[in-house]
Amino acid sequence: MIARLSGVLASSGADSAVIDVNGVGYLVSASARTLAAFGPIGSAVVAHVETQVREDAIQLFGFAHEDERDWFRLLTTVQGVGGRVALAILSVLPPADIQAAIAMKDTASVARANGVGPKLAARIVNELKDKAGSIASGAGPALSVQAVAASPADSAARDALSALANLGFRPAEAGRAVAEAQAELGADASFGDLVRVALKKSGS
Repeated sequence: MIARLSGVLASSGADSAVIDVNGVGYLVSASARTLAAFGPIGSAVVAHVETQVREDAIQLFGFAHEDERDWFRLLTTVQGVGGRVALAILSVLPPADIQAAIAMKDTASVARANGVGPKLAARIVNELKDKAGSIASGAGPALSVQAVAASPADSAARDALSALANLGFRPAEAGRAVAEAQAELGADASFGDLVRVALKKSGS
């Protein structure tokens, strides 16, 4: 089973690349984010690989970073999410944003990916809400985002997250800023104070 490839980028397409390893070209499917990270043709690349074996084919999925590969594995555990759909999600949302979207039940962000409708986005969020914490995507901040968003009674925090989102913050950025504000102000902080401190934390 291939788990890692280290070689030279021989070619790159819309959703795949060929990595030359000592004269052998390996075709790997990849997200737009990973393909951009690989750089131009001729670059030295390292790809973390997920190998899928089917009756009629062996397919390699390559990732520039291990956390993206780990999220690919987790996404494909959801019924209806195959390799192509998982890559589409990873193309529009980096791992930290996927984790934040799931924590905040933000199905709209997940549904931005090609091939993901509202029903599938809701299934992804519902099925992964208890599993997302097993992936260390950004370590401390990601856990803080979950802690804030997973608290139904904390309406001030939820409202603050929504306010920052309306100001153009990405889910991960909003969650991180509100988590830091809540840690500083305490659990009883008001909506206004949370937004004020969160904006200060984010540098706005």
